[in-house]
Amino acid sequence: MMRWLALFILAGAVAVLVWVKTRPQPLEIIIQPVVRGKVEQTVANTRAGTVEACRRAKLSPSIGGQIGRLPIREGDHVETGDLLLEIWNEDLAAQLKLAELEEQSARAQAAATCLSAAEAERQARRTQQLRDREVVPEEDADRALTQAGALRAQCEAARAGVTMSAARIDVARAGLSRTRLIAPFAGVVAKIEGELNEYVTPSPVGVQTPPAVDLIEDNCFYVTAPIDEVDAAAVRVGMTARITLDAFKGRQFVGKVRRIAPYVLDVEKQARTVDVEASFVDKGDFKDLLAGYSADVEIILATKAEGLYIPTEALIDGKRVYLYSPEKKTVHTVEVTTGLANWAVTEIVAGLAEGQQVVVNVDKPGLADGAAAVPGGGRP
Repeated sequence: MMRWLALFILAGAVAVLVWVKTRPQPLEIIIQPVVRGKVEQTVANTRAGTVEACRRAKLSPSIGGQIGRLPIREGDHVETGDLLLEIWNEDLAAQLKLAELEEQSARAQAAATCLSAAEAERQARRTQQLRDREVVPEEDADRALTQAGALRAQCEAARAGVTMSAARIDVARAGLSRTRLIAPFAGVVAKIEGELNEYVTPSPVGVQTPPAVDLIEDNCFYVTAPIDEVDAAAVRVGMTARITLDAFKGRQFVGKVRRIAPYVLDVEKQARTVDVEASFVDKGDFKDLLAGYSADVEIILATKAEGLYIPTEALIDGKRVYLYSPEKKTVHTVEVTTGLANWAVTEIVAGLAEGQQVVVNVDKPGLADGAAAVPGGGRP
């Protein structure tokens, strides 16, 4: 009898051990509470955006020739009107000097001719007065008037010659200016193509050659970023945006939408986007920026000061969540109605109450309605 009792007890223990070893283990889940606070509806770029300078000019001289002066180096800061590059132009400078001397000579000749014309006009008036008194013959009076008219015409021609000489100076100056590359705005020299005494040539029609000088404005920046065509329809100029840069981890810049491209880009067949530009609100941010930084833009479409929300990643198909029951240590699905949303959190309009706990790692293998679960690991 005792032996059968011992066998019975042993069999029971084995059965219990087998049941314990083979029963389903509770799933380890990550939960987050339903909380109340500020909720925002936002859209963000689909691919990395770029910090752009408000002005950037890739400059080349309008004529070819040998570089005679190159007073700048890459990285130099220049002001508006500074000389960047000059083609050898001693011949054009000499032509300008000659034109200036010719203009001076023309002015002197015009002054002398006009003085003679004025004297001839005075003499003609006196002769006419004597003719009126019949002191001199009529032929003398006519001769004096003709001479005065001729000298007056010569005076006008000489003055016209002065104008032409001044125009030749302008032409010579224009030719000389074509050899000089002048900074159109203040900025930093990003790139120089060419060295002193090397030859540079302008780009032929239809053939693009590297610019001689790449000048970037370094005191004004904005961000351009591609927004999915579906999201772009809700974006408006003037909306507030948050700008983040890989170069400044953990820092956000306040921006404003300043421009929305009037066309859709289809660079990728299945990802049509619209370029959106966002300016920096605080001009003091410019001192930390460099053109070319990668950037992300999150545009705020709408805001609610007080709303219930959960992590966006807890949503299943945008309309269901797994709700955790601490008492039963199980999860079950709940239908919810959502409101404002962004990549981080989603507003819950109906279906959940503040303080309830939802499962975040919804892709957990074995997770299903009614499954046993215990909170553990991962995020708090």
